[in-house]
Amino acid sequence: MSFKKQDIYKALETITAPGEGKSLIENKNVTNVVAFGGEVIVDVTINNPTLQAKKKIESEITKAIKTNVAEDIDVKINVKVEKPAEKENPNLIRGKEIPTIKNIIAIASGKGGVGKSTITANTAVALAKMGFKVGVLDADIYGPSMHLMFDVEKAKPLSVKVDGRSKMKPVENYGVKLLSLGFFTNPNQAVIWRGPMASKALNQLIFDADWGELDFLLIDLPPGTGDVHLSIVQALPISGAVIVSTPQNIALADAKKGVAMFQQESINVPVLGIIENMAYFTPEELPENKYYIFGKDGAKNLAKDIDTKFLGEIPLVQSIRESGDVGRPVALQEGTVLEKAFNEISREMVAELLKRNKNLPPTEVVRITTMSGCSAVKK
Repeated sequence: MSFKKQDIYKALETITAPGEGKSLIENKNVTNVVAFGGEVIVDVTINNPTLQAKKKIESEITKAIKTNVAEDIDVKINVKVEKPAEKENPNLIRGKEIPTIKNIIAIASGKGGVGKSTITANTAVALAKMGFKVGVLDADIYGPSMHLMFDVEKAKPLSVKVDGRSKMKPVENYGVKLLSLGFFTNPNQAVIWRGPMASKALNQLIFDADWGELDFLLIDLPPGTGDVHLSIVQALPISGAVIVSTPQNIALADAKKGVAMFQQESINVPVLGIIENMAYFTPEELPENKYYIFGKDGAKNLAKDIDTKFLGEIPLVQSIRESGDVGRPVALQEGTVLEKAFNEISREMVAELLKRNKNLPPTEVVRITTMSGCSAVKK
């Protein structure tokens, strides 16, 4: 019996690789061929792990060799199954660090209307006044408000060249760098986007921006637990999350869900603590009185129940709303009770972050196949 290895390869060119439209040779499924005497050994790799696929490829190879080379060849086939590489979903944000940002903190709430954006804006201002370099990413795609709270609603991020690439330069006010979808949308039109479009917009705001050196990037998340939240934790290694709630039971129930989301094994973002907003009401004419309109110590008790730090409380005061409406966060008002409250909350948050960075390894970006580093801060 006389045949060459080339004869075997030529015979194998007649077999189409499963699902490829190419021959086994063209698709490089055949990794090795050994021919000696009247025996041929063929090593082949396929992607389909089923027994049926393995039997089929063995049968086709045997038939092709016996038909095209020699009927009496002893054919032995070694089939190896190799899992195909997962195709990346283009609608998902690709996770990676931003080397110039030391710490990324997500500000979240289980439900809307608890003042999460107000807390984010004032905490950012308080941190900036302490001497930190701070940025805010308004990730509330469907209801952006940070551009209003920082009195920059008419501003537009400029385009700058960074390492030959065109990037957005965040708008800056009160010592805080800011990017929001509100800079790019018509205020009179609703943002009606499906998840992939929202993820793409976030991708651009995060990675197509020239944030520069930041000690903190605060991310103002939309209420609830949905696509945007998962996109963010897939996009960035979040240092920690802060949950904002009001004292009443229905808000606390949703806040608990927000905590549970970050604590899921597949996400595993440390929860730095809980902030209670609208904790009590003190009328201007009765500054010593406290009226617990929505209940007393609800978020404080929740923090204790789930073994999470209670970062502090913010009273229900008219000037907070007024300051937000005119785009001048109340934390800018020197010597006031509210400035002191936001300063204290910010210090508590930084203290918890320092503990987290000391005791835990850097958070990795989340990879959720069904959908699809942090250095110490200044003291």
